[in-house]
Amino acid sequence: MELLDWIILALYFLMLLSIGVWAYFKVNNSADFFTAGGKLPWWLSGISHHVSGYSGAVFVAYAGIAYTHGFTIYVWWAFTVGISVLVAAFYIAPRWSRLRILSGIQSPTEYLLVRYNLSTQQLIAWVGTLIKVFDTGGKLAAIAILLNVFSGASITFGVLLVGFVSLIYITIGGLWADVWNDLGQFVIQVLAGLTMFVMILIQLDDGIEGIITLWDRLPQENAQFFNDPYTLGFALVMLVINFFSYSGGTWNLATRFISTSSGAVAKKAAILSSLLYFIWPLILFYPMFAAPIFFEDLADPTLSYGKLVLEFLPAGLVGLILASLFANTLSMTASDSNTISAVISRDILPILFPRFRHLSKKHGLRLARITTFCFTLLTILTALNSAHFGGVIGLIISWFAALLGPIAIPMILGLLPAFKRSDGKIAVISILGGLLTFVLLKLFPMDSLAISIGAPTIVSFLLFTLAGWLSKKEPSVEVEQLLNNLSAKD
Repeated sequence: MELLDWIILALYFLMLLSIGVWAYFKVNNSADFFTAGGKLPWWLSGISHHVSGYSGAVFVAYAGIAYTHGFTIYVWWAFTVGISVLVAAFYIAPRWSRLRILSGIQSPTEYLLVRYNLSTQQLIAWVGTLIKVFDTGGKLAAIAILLNVFSGASITFGVLLVGFVSLIYITIGGLWADVWNDLGQFVIQVLAGLTMFVMILIQLDDGIEGIITLWDRLPQENAQFFNDPYTLGFALVMLVINFFSYSGGTWNLATRFISTSSGAVAKKAAILSSLLYFIWPLILFYPMFAAPIFFEDLADPTLSYGKLVLEFLPAGLVGLILASLFANTLSMTASDSNTISAVISRDILPILFPRFRHLSKKHGLRLARITTFCFTLLTILTALNSAHFGGVIGLIISWFAALLGPIAIPMILGLLPAFKRSDGKIAVISILGGLLTFVLLKLFPMDSLAISIGAPTIVSFLLFTLAGWLSKKEPSVEVEQLLNNLSAKD
């Protein structure tokens, strides 16, 4: 990196801090801090939902898969996410918004107290918080790896830089700072992504036809939809996991719907996010698909995207790409921190310490900022020790993807009347069954990646649905009323 690249990166950080300061004056209470007062417009919510599903891991772990296995990364990740969010737009997203309007919730797990019971809510809140520590730590480690490739800075320095910038602006600005950063980073990402797309087309020297002829210059299996171990079965498993994740099982994504003004607005936001997932990754992944043409037999394929940037972009544009990658990661990690602190502040601490149950607006906002600070600090420590958990891919795919389903299933299906007989006891059984499956697969590994990643979710889903349908116990009046209200039109 040259001086101009560092200047561009510094301007990006300045923009972040400016957004944080601006948002600071819009935040008057915890509702503003956690849900933007329920005032997110559909286009801002949709863009924020979309970019909050990216991180530097896309340019490290996923770039490595694009290098070694080709087009399948779009099929099993972006395409399945697009389908998942589109389904969620009609059946799940509007219900999240109505929950805030009807019940005044500020965290995704808050409604579980009424829907199930206290023990179920606490189990989901605690396990989900622990999982996000690993997930967010993996994303911080990913961007640190890219900074190392670009500038030679140590991984430790990269983690600390990204982590503490995120720590500052999200702690002072809350969700408003987060979503406006999302918009800014989306603009930067589009500029950077289109620049890389054009530069690779130029290097291939086939004109616009290079989009098609690229595949003739790569191994035949790289053009296939499914490339072992990323089989059709694996894609179907990821479709299930992504549905539960992107419809709100990943809590920061639920917050994008909760913070809208109505169910109809949340639906439009989800449709916009879905369309972006179908289209934008095709452009974003194109340079990653082409990397084997320029760099054969890389010892570490996860470095391929960074090498492309350094090889083909002039000074200044390298800084733009790096700013885009920082923006990707900070968007996701900051939104994670904001939402998890809502769960801790609203659902965990008041149970452990009754004095937190009736805080004034001033003290509630102070608690929100303290929990955000502490959670982000914990993810920084996890990122610094990511090697102990299998690296970036290990943290994000092996841990997060496998553990997400068991806690997301009661959250998402609990919003639907069809599963009203699945009560708190059934929810706990399904969660524990999924977690036990995860542990057993760690002790007795399977050769199939689809089974290793998907089995915990499938087991939880079967336990939750079958036990609920076999149950003759009718839901309480409160649960019946809640589900009826969530199903009603705005």
